[in-house]
Amino acid sequence: MTPPIRIIDISQPMPTRGAYVGAMTAEHAAEGVVVDPRTLSEARQFRDDFTRFLSQYSFGMREVETKMLILREDFENAHAYNPIENVETRLKTADSIADKVMRRGIDPDLESIRTNILDIAGVRVTCSFVTDVYRMFNQLRAQDDVQVREIKDYIANPKPNGYKSLHAIVDVPVFLSTGKVRVPVEVQFRTIAMDFWASLEHKTYYKYDKQVPKRILDSLRDAALTAGELDERMERIHREIHGSASAPVRPLRIVEDDGGAQRA
Repeated sequence: MTPPIRIIDISQPMPTRGAYVGAMTAEHAAEGVVVDPRTLSEARQFRDDFTRFLSQYSFGMREVETKMLILREDFENAHAYNPIENVETRLKTADSIADKVMRRGIDPDLESIRTNILDIAGVRVTCSFVTDVYRMFNQLRAQDDVQVREIKDYIANPKPNGYKSLHAIVDVPVFLSTGKVRVPVEVQFRTIAMDFWASLEHKTYYKYDKQVPKRILDSLRDAALTAGELDERMERIHREIHGSASAPVRPLRIVEDDGGAQRA
């Protein structure tokens, strides 16, 4: 396992190689640390490479966000109906990525991270109804520059704790000054009720430092069932009002692989 990288302030000008011998900043002197110029140069290079690396994911995330916002506005204009309540984005921090690298035993280099961690960039799409969740997913996957890598349908198959959401990893093209790169982005589709439950569950785990009492876990599972019933009732009311009795739109051909994930 590669030892953890120690970040050292390199904002000050570097001394010349000759003047560097035995030289230390006051902070490093107090710690008894001498930094070799080559190590410093490598640290700078890694910093620059990592910044460019994260930028690609930021750009990919914004591409997906724009696609979903365009779909929302188009639905409003063409159908006088807005199936998307909210679109949020998040980019994993360097610390979060490092934690995942250590947890999963991934080689600490950028190519290994690119291959093995697919949720560095994330977009959450909150929809009005379950039907809208699947409809907006299908609208996204139908775009010819979007490639679906993986689908996990926790709406059809909720997690044991009650969590529901439709997760998809999609590749989108990002056009840089150096050329085109394809970037994976995790997109989560959920209803307002699912989003409310997930937010409460997350806060509960944080409050109890993941050691949640069983009675609270049981209450959360019951609340998930109630949220599911609310989704069904509200969608029935919506269909009655708008005269539509169509069944929810489901993703096209989802096949479970050996690892339990679902792929398009």
